[in-house]
Amino acid sequence: MKQLQKSQIIRYFTIMFALEIVAVSINFFYAPAKVAAGGATGFAILVNELTGVDRAITVLVVNMIMIVLAAIFLDRGTTARITLGSFLLPVLLKITPSFQILTDRTLAVLVGGSIFAVGVALLYRIDASSGGTAVPPMILKKYFRITPALSLLAIDTVVSLGNLVTQGLEALILALFSLVITAFVMNYIETGLDRRKMVYITTNERIDELKQYLLDGDKGFTIMDVRGGYMGDGREMLMVVLDNQEYNHFLRGIHEVDPEAFTIAYDISEAHGGTFL
Repeated sequence: MKQLQKSQIIRYFTIMFALEIVAVSINFFYAPAKVAAGGATGFAILVNELTGVDRAITVLVVNMIMIVLAAIFLDRGTTARITLGSFLLPVLLKITPSFQILTDRTLAVLVGGSIFAVGVALLYRIDASSGGTAVPPMILKKYFRITPALSLLAIDTVVSLGNLVTQGLEALILALFSLVITAFVMNYIETGLDRRKMVYITTNERIDELKQYLLDGDKGFTIMDVRGGYMGDGREMLMVVLDNQEYNHFLRGIHEVDPEAFTIAYDISEAHGGTFL
């Protein structure tokens, strides 16, 4: 029970931390640059520019509408998952100071988009959400099988078009550029920061020497039986998972053992669990 309570406390703390990161990206970068890069927060920036209404109020109204839609069209679990973030984000937007840090709009959008992506990716990794325009893609997926990434991009693009009314073409271009930056950073974070190399090695004659080299270097490896497509002969292939910084040194060592060794390397985002020895 205590472990469960501790886990819940950590989760709530992470949600608040991630939402505060989102609030910082809006109040320190996007809003001062007057660039609305999609989502409920982008819509709030547009409304603030046109009418002067507080951004936090606009986000709260949009999120409340989205909660109602989620309650009608989505399951109870999804509705509960987005409710906390939907109410916390407007509060954090209100209490977080808002001022300009960078005078260069392009740099502000670049930094703001990266920070925003970190916050949203943290929410995704713990199965949480800030609500807002993430809800319509869920509904479209459930009832019409439309890919969420595609529908969310369409919604963000429509919101970004509002920059033409408030700040003109430059702001629109910056907003679209920000969407690309955010998507790139989110993809990098979501697929794992612990990136590694997976290396396959085989050789015609020195497989036992390569095995010994790996054992001497305390490298775990997996042995697979393979067959050559041309000769049809059976042989062994070794698979090794390495940290990125080990790769070049490791490759040099392999070729010192056998200059003719055949290697294939893949980038992998994460590796979990034990080692096959």
